[in-house]
Amino acid sequence: MNKPIIGQAVHYVSHGTPVREDGTQAYTSQCRAATVTEVEAGTTPQMVGLHVVNPTGQFFHSLADGGCVQDEADRFGGTWHWADHA
Repeated sequence: MNKPIIGQAVHYVSHGTPVREDGTQAYTSQCRAATVTEVEAGTTPQMVGLHVVNPTGQFFHSLADGGCVQDEADRFGGTWHWADHA
């Protein structure tokens, strides 16, 4: 499997908003565009810092704040995975 490098495009999975009593969410968990800004050496799965771009703004998810762990299988909120290209 490839190792991420700084400046590489990946996907970040947003958490979505809390589930309401009726079971709906204002915003569901979605893949968002992200760029790798930091790489933590020697971690498996790979831990990175990201610059995430959302339709309503952008944010940084740094290693100092816990970073983002790679999740290719389940793609849970708060993780990153390789961008799928057709």
